[in-house]
Amino acid sequence: MQGVADQFGLPFGVRQKTFNSRRAQELGKWTELLGRGDEFHLAVFRAYFADGLNIARVSVLAGLVKAMNLDVAEAEQVLAAGTYKQQVDRDWDYSRTNGITAVPTFMADSRTVIGAQSYEALEKLVSAAGASRI
Repeated sequence: MQGVADQFGLPFGVRQKTFNSRRAQELGKWTELLGRGDEFHLAVFRAYFADGLNIARVSVLAGLVKAMNLDVAEAEQVLAAGTYKQQVDRDWDYSRTNGITAVPTFMADSRTVIGAQSYEALEKLVSAAGASRI
């Protein structure tokens, strides 16, 4: 993984534990509505994969939101109220229905490729999906 991260200039560190990303997913929905989703998801990626932070902790997520100059109190309320719980539940239901069990999974026209993949593998996926529509 380190080699792939280096190849693409992605931050990647040594993690000793795996942390639940559910709260980050819910907060991600909020930041997406604010037009800041990409920035937030990158910050969560860096916090988790490079810095080894526990993204299940509200305090860690609040720190990311604060660094983005977003309203920390509003973010904490979003999490406390479960404002985006149903939307994340729908995402998980969609994943289960489509047999998606790992991240990342790339899907095109009901075909999937699981895990970190080369450009060529993704190109084949897209080409196969396009060919089936002709």
